Amino acid sequence: MKRQNRRSNCPINFALETFGDTWSLLIIRDIVFWRKRTFKEFQESKEGIASNILASRLSHLVEYGVLAKRVDENDRRKTIYQLTDKGLDLIPMLLEISGWSTTYDAMTTSPKDLVAFVYANRETMFKMVRETVARGGSLFVGEDCVVKQLLKRKPATQ
Repeated sequence: MKRQNRRSNCPINFALETFGDTWSLLIIRDIVFWRKRTFKEFQESKEGIASNILASRLSHLVEYGVLAKRVDENDRRKTIYQLTDKGLDLIPMLLEISGWSTTYDAMTTSPKDLVAFVYANRETMFKMVRETVARGGSLFVGEDCVVKQLLKRKPATQ
């Protein structure tokens, strides 16, 4: 059940109490950027989340309506996590955080050309990423990923 006694009714506080720890945002990142959907896939991320913390964060995000879970149709032992509309609405913020990090951290792995393109076409990109993730796609992985969609749109240069 959602925590009823919040620290305050400040909108920043609400956001932080919903997803404001490192692990929650990385789970959301993994869904949006890398099309991860299962406990095992989240656990394989570079950051090395402990299984008990991962289970707790997934449960919290489901409880707060950011994620929905369902049983995998092909393997009933697996649970699939996906963003709800509330979770999908976090995509612009996630892209902005990524862009901010690319600007101020020389060691970030963000493709600078893609970040520049997102910044130049914010509303279009936010919509495209949201629609792709809602269909089960991602920013970087899969046949219908956003990067491949963008490459198909680009005119070939000779």
